[in-house]
Amino acid sequence: MKTIILGAGIIGISTAWHLLERGHQVTVVDRQADAAMETSFANAAQISVSYCEPWANREAPLKAFKWMFDKEAPLLLRPQLDWQQWRWGLQFLAQCNDAAFERNVQQIVALGAYSHAALKDLVNATGIEYNRLERGIAHFYTDQKSLDAAGRAVELMRRHGVQRRLVSREELLAIEPAFKAYGNRITGGTYTSTDESGDARVFTQALARRCAARGAQFLYGHDVLRLHKIGDAIDSVAVMPRATASGSQKDFILKADAFVVACGSYTAPLLRTVGVDLPIYPGKGYSATFPLLRPEGAPMVSTIDDGKKIAMSRLGNHLRVAGTIELGGFDLRLDSPVARARCHMLSRRIEEILPGVCDTRTPEEGGNPQYWTGLRPATPTNIPFIGRTRLGKLWVNAGHGTLGWTHGAGSGKALAELLSGQEPAMDFGFLGMPAQRSRGVALS
Repeated sequence: MKTIILGAGIIGISTAWHLLERGHQVTVVDRQADAAMETSFANAAQISVSYCEPWANREAPLKAFKWMFDKEAPLLLRPQLDWQQWRWGLQFLAQCNDAAFERNVQQIVALGAYSHAALKDLVNATGIEYNRLERGIAHFYTDQKSLDAAGRAVELMRRHGVQRRLVSREELLAIEPAFKAYGNRITGGTYTSTDESGDARVFTQALARRCAARGAQFLYGHDVLRLHKIGDAIDSVAVMPRATASGSQKDFILKADAFVVACGSYTAPLLRTVGVDLPIYPGKGYSATFPLLRPEGAPMVSTIDDGKKIAMSRLGNHLRVAGTIELGGFDLRLDSPVARARCHMLSRRIEEILPGVCDTRTPEEGGNPQYWTGLRPATPTNIPFIGRTRLGKLWVNAGHGTLGWTHGAGSGKALAELLSGQEPAMDFGFLGMPAQRSRGVALS
């Protein structure tokens, strides 16, 4: 079967690999010059099965309202004259209750466990190196109320088989001594030894090269113009190479037996052109990658700072710091007042927690923090859409929010299994199908 994948991020490339494993002919189309150049480029680097609580919970509406007036808020809603944003927001509010939260956690954990196993298999099969650290993920808290809430989250995760546990301040500092300078402000934390971290971009680009070596065709530097629908099925996709030095451009048509849309936040507007309407809205996330001045003082355990809702992951001689979500449309600017405030918050916070460990100087001060922003394709439930649409030949693998790296390998494998007529071994509600019966996939 010939399959065309639109999008070369971690989701699209993982899908390509697993389709090749099952004997498909694969063509991948992406507007960038290489894989993983947009949403997968500089994320938090965490494979976090245990830290996957949905954004929507009973406390979220009040918090979101308060945070609207804070440029550095973890979740910042910037209202737009955009019906899709308001509709998404109403659907999000409908998920802000305990029953929906528990239901959504079950789905996200099931996909996370399946995906983590798929990632391990893939790494073992390919030998890809990507600054991987299998040292777990820690999460520290600076007030008792937040730590108490963490205890309830631990109980919830353990009910779903995740071995996340509460730890005292002393135990957390024993797990990761790098935070001792900040230790007197830490109340306690949680820790999951089975989680890990690594560079999503490095991994995805290496996997794309292996896909090409196995015969996949890559059309980098090509814009997806439109999907062609004939009756109730997709017949083809029109693509166009980006402007060449001569400025000449000409679109052309690609036909296939199946089309997989894995374009992150851009999936929803593309699908709406053929009448498939999925609630995926962009959440603008930020990161900074700091050179290490004192590598011996930098953390080796990937960690979440609850106070600012940011993640820290060691990537060789750099520290990746990522966090915050901004709901304000398809805005990728880094030079707006809000963007500058959020980027500088990352620098200030790291200097506060790990003083003198990183070069946190801003560009204006002569530093090179490599600030970055990407659009997280968020659904109101935080559950991605994986499966077949109502249109023949058209499949989707999108809506992973902040968990694209965590869920990437498994989402690609599950979509490839579904497209090949197989049933993935997890209890998950795939698009166009009822929830699958659990087959007892082990959490690891």
